[in-house]
Amino acid sequence: MRILRRQHRVLIQGITGKQGTFWTELMQQYGTNVVAGVNPKKAGTEHCGVPVFASATEAMREAEFDASVLFIPPLGVKDAALDAIGAGAKNLCILTEHIPVQDVMHIMAAAREAGTHITGPNTAGSVTIDECFQGFMPAFNTRIFKKGVVGVISRSGSLGTLMCQNIVSAGFGQSAFIGIGGDPIIGTTTRDALEALDAFEGTDAVVLVGEIGGVMEEEAAEYAATMSKPVIAFIAGGAAPKGKKMGHAGAIVMGDRGTYQSKSTALQAAGVTVLATPSHVGDALRERL
Repeated sequence: MRILRRQHRVLIQGITGKQGTFWTELMQQYGTNVVAGVNPKKAGTEHCGVPVFASATEAMREAEFDASVLFIPPLGVKDAALDAIGAGAKNLCILTEHIPVQDVMHIMAAAREAGTHITGPNTAGSVTIDECFQGFMPAFNTRIFKKGVVGVISRSGSLGTLMCQNIVSAGFGQSAFIGIGGDPIIGTTTRDALEALDAFEGTDAVVLVGEIGGVMEEEAAEYAATMSKPVIAFIAGGAAPKGKKMGHAGAIVMGDRGTYQSKSTALQAAGVTVLATPSHVGDALRERL
């Protein structure tokens, strides 16, 4: 379960905060099945029409859930994530950035051991068009998200939003959007997301928004080479000087690995159409579909 569906039951950790409240209400309006929230200080109350519990463990006993979305400050994420993993969550969406690296490593190890899928940290979330969304993507804006056959993967929430808007402007729509997150250590890689969308019903093509730094796009290219569905990619940071860190913690090039050229070459060798700018996505989709 890497792609959230309408039937999945969702817990919101940090539901009573300003951002938690604002986005929970929008998720509910869009169709996300929010069943409970967590705030130890407000346990026993109701918020956004759902019960609030002291912990994810307690919530699982009273209002069984499949996935949890974390609106939690950086230093609280480790405890909250381990609580949800221990409770039996199948998916965690960790929106928070600036989490201590050792905390992230601990969370990832616990998730692997428990078989829990993680999206993020430092993700804008995901959208399953006309069904549900998690996080803070503008799923409800019909100029950006419209039901269609294109799956979208992005490290960046803002670049992912721009790409989705260009897809809709070109007359296409999306099946699902997966924001994997921009940190050096994340739970869902570009390849993981590509495999999920390849298997996702109603997806006829995939658009991948990557950036310099790391080797996730090169690893995704290996899988793209095996796909029958067309893949289109845009890699941000082509003009960045060597050693320059961009907006994301993971977007730093060291040596010849993680460069724009290495990613572009690997993707093209796998049969992926690599775009010069996001505005060319419509032409590429018309050609490949």
